[in-house]
Amino acid sequence: MRLLNIILIIFISLTNGIKADSETQILDNLKKGGNIIFIRHAYAPGGGDPENFDINDCLTQRNLNDQGREQSKKIGDFFVENQIPIDTVISSEWCRCKETAFIAFKNFKTKNFLNSFYSIKFEKNKKNQMRNLKKYIDKWNSDKNLVLVTHYVVISEAIEYASSSGEIVISDKNFKKIGNIKIDH
Repeated sequence: MRLLNIILIIFISLTNGIKADSETQILDNLKKGGNIIFIRHAYAPGGGDPENFDINDCLTQRNLNDQGREQSKKIGDFFVENQIPIDTVISSEWCRCKETAFIAFKNFKTKNFLNSFYSIKFEKNKKNQMRNLKKYIDKWNSDKNLVLVTHYVVISEAIEYASSSGEIVISDKNFKKIGNIKIDH
């Protein structure tokens, strides 16, 4: 039993060291710049959007709650505290993404290629949106980072990764995942 406890302590010690090294490596990479940073919008309770969804009316959409707004602030604080250089912040046109971008970064623009295609109403847009996202990334060139505030389905389609609300997912220009950082809500 004692041997098992010793092995368990060694294992925990080793994996914590690996996690710390990994986080340091991710931060170093972010500070260098040139990365694509996907951020899934902060916490917005529920799933999908109501039937009466109108892109121009936030009252018809699933939106951030107070936890989501606090999480958005933590996202912005993470970038400031770690001195991560940002070239541009682009958001989906959905209100929960725009609010996340505004609270975290203040300045942002919107592009429809970051919009959700989760619902049947929008799934027909997926192929065209992904093509336009790839075109944009191919043309983008900076020694800073590009931040994309978007939805689960876009991140999943682009880099084959299942992100959680408010999660920061870093990739290169070829959509190869470099790392991720979870921000609690």
